[in-house]
Amino acid sequence: MSERFLVTGGNRLTGEVSVGGAKNSVLKLMAAALLAEGTSTITNCPDILDVPLMAEVLRGLGCEVELVDDEVRITTPAEPKYHADFPAVTQFRASVCVLGPLVARCKRAVVALPGGDAIGSRPLDMHQSGLELLGARSEIQHGCVVADADDLHGASIRLAFPSVGATENILMAAVLAKGETVIDNAAREPDIVDLCNMLVRMGAQIEGAGSSTLTIRGVKSLRPTTHRVIGDRIVAATWGIAAAMTRGDVTVRGVNPKHLSLVLDKLRAAGSQITTEADGFRVVQASRPVAVNFATLPFPGFPTDLQPMAIGLAAVADGTSMITENVFEARFRFVEEMIRLGADARTDGHHAVVRGIAQLSSAPVWSSDIRAGAGLVLAGLVADGTTEVHDVFHIDRGYPRFVENLTELGGDIVRVPAAG
Repeated sequence: MSERFLVTGGNRLTGEVSVGGAKNSVLKLMAAALLAEGTSTITNCPDILDVPLMAEVLRGLGCEVELVDDEVRITTPAEPKYHADFPAVTQFRASVCVLGPLVARCKRAVVALPGGDAIGSRPLDMHQSGLELLGARSEIQHGCVVADADDLHGASIRLAFPSVGATENILMAAVLAKGETVIDNAAREPDIVDLCNMLVRMGAQIEGAGSSTLTIRGVKSLRPTTHRVIGDRIVAATWGIAAAMTRGDVTVRGVNPKHLSLVLDKLRAAGSQITTEADGFRVVQASRPVAVNFATLPFPGFPTDLQPMAIGLAAVADGTSMITENVFEARFRFVEEMIRLGADARTDGHHAVVRGIAQLSSAPVWSSDIRAGAGLVLAGLVADGTTEVHDVFHIDRGYPRFVENLTELGGDIVRVPAAG
């Protein structure tokens, strides 16, 4: 039976909250363990549903995986299996990140096309074309990506768009290819830097992490390692925006604030007082937020994953905001749910115009993806009455201890079984 959240609005969020490892990083780091025979340990893993799902994917490929507290220990055999076609793969998008490591290690990969969030098309053409430039052959057969290679060799690859997933798959294949690979227009997200850092610890030769050009010199083999996942900037920013929306005072720890520079600048523009320290930041909002415009872009731009929270902030801000979605075309499905809560919003193609109102009104709403679900809860925190948020399994995929953290900050939220 699916669960729902009951969120009663009106409380300021105050206090301190710590974030765990980044969801968008940990799953790729787990996949990278496929590149070396032996046991790799990944620490600071978030307690989210996708981690045990990824563990199942790796077990299906012949790895032994232990989950103990916030550690994942992955023992990869000398010859991993190459066929990732089982239920766990189709449940979440990040499963496709085993494609590059399998082609590199096994010279062959069969990976079921992934599922995940309903936020628009995310085709694999850049993943495939990048691997083909490295010497692999690939096609879609019977609902799977099938790739094989006699030998991988270095190549010059320019991505049409700085896709995080394509950058990661090409990078993980290139570290074991012969010769030098240059990836131009590579994604620059902190999660990519985190992956590069782990691969370098394993013996890979990579230059340019965090820039738009990655240079990889292939090596014959990698060794297992121990690596700590970076803090989750999306979860951290969610709490920061929640503080602004509820006119609260929240300190967020466990994240590098440099990973959120633009987000914190937007909160300053909305009227928040922001202070930063080495491992976190504080958001204090004394009065109603001021309307701010947002445009989602690849890092270092405003993250598409925070677009629902930006709309939530705009919905209760003083003035009119324009939100432009440049990454995922279906992400504005969330706006329909916000309108149920009384938001004055309309969408036209890539744009949403939101006229802020003093207070939202409670209603039953449905999560369509991880971030939309979190955004609806934030909206419920500033609505009168009690908002029912349905399909909260999405939220559990991206936010550890979501209800507990919000409750500790003073939010009124309870988890109950779905009716019916």
